[in-house]
Amino acid sequence: MTSLTQRSSGLVQRRTEASRNAAADKERGSEDEDYEPRQEEEDEKGDSKETRLTLMEEVLLLGLKDREGYTSFWNDCISSGLRGCMVIELALRGRLQLEACGMRRKSLLARKVICKSDTPTGDMLLDEALKHIKETQPPETVQSWIELLSGETWNPLKLHYQLRNVRERLAKNLVEKGVLTTEKQNFLLFDMTTHPLTNDTIKQRLVKKVQESVLDKWVNDPGRFDKRVLALIFLAHSSDVLENAFAPLLDEQYDLAMKRVRLLLDLEPEAESTKASANELLWAVVAAFTK
Repeated sequence: MTSLTQRSSGLVQRRTEASRNAAADKERGSEDEDYEPRQEEEDEKGDSKETRLTLMEEVLLLGLKDREGYTSFWNDCISSGLRGCMVIELALRGRLQLEACGMRRKSLLARKVICKSDTPTGDMLLDEALKHIKETQPPETVQSWIELLSGETWNPLKLHYQLRNVRERLAKNLVEKGVLTTEKQNFLLFDMTTHPLTNDTIKQRLVKKVQESVLDKWVNDPGRFDKRVLALIFLAHSSDVLENAFAPLLDEQYDLAMKRVRLLLDLEPEAESTKASANELLWAVVAAFTK
């Protein structure tokens, strides 16, 4: 009888604990409707095992020559690609979103970018871009912001939106994170500050992540992709640095990887943005680069 009472008591305790946990889960769900951006921030704060890089830093790292410490002089795509990274990074962190599509359902590229939260991110470049977007009235589209932040505008009144020395500032961030180092190199007519790779482990981890996303860990459904990895593939391609990650692959692996990248590039952003859990701003940036 005593043991039965103990078992009953234990059952009640487990049920009470289960109901308490369920109530706590429900409370957390109601408090945090926008789970994904907050989860991203928690990951960044709580992950002490490996260096956390932003999308901009990852794209730049893929484009940098390991020993020389600078990007290709012939790459004229990376500038706008890095600005696209900033917009998506701010969207994934819950700072930006697209305006409502309305009854007529505007296209992604016709909708304006809205500041959802002006809470500082702690990253100077991101906060500078966020400040511009928040203070601009009327709001601008994704395509306009990529051009404005890049300085690609004929309007002299909008030149102040340009973010200057972006690659150098990102490289300094990577120096502070122990990924790169700083050197001076002489190029006959001028001296240039370069940032050779000093932590090969982080670079190889990044390359492996990109390779696996289209090989061993390939999922034939964009909705099941990790949003950061999906954005990285699109923006690395738009910045003309994606092939740097595929260069070490065997011929068969390279062909398969590029075939799957092409499948992603052929997706229709308008249709993908309407799917459950899709980030509309991410797909708007993709549309801006693939249109």
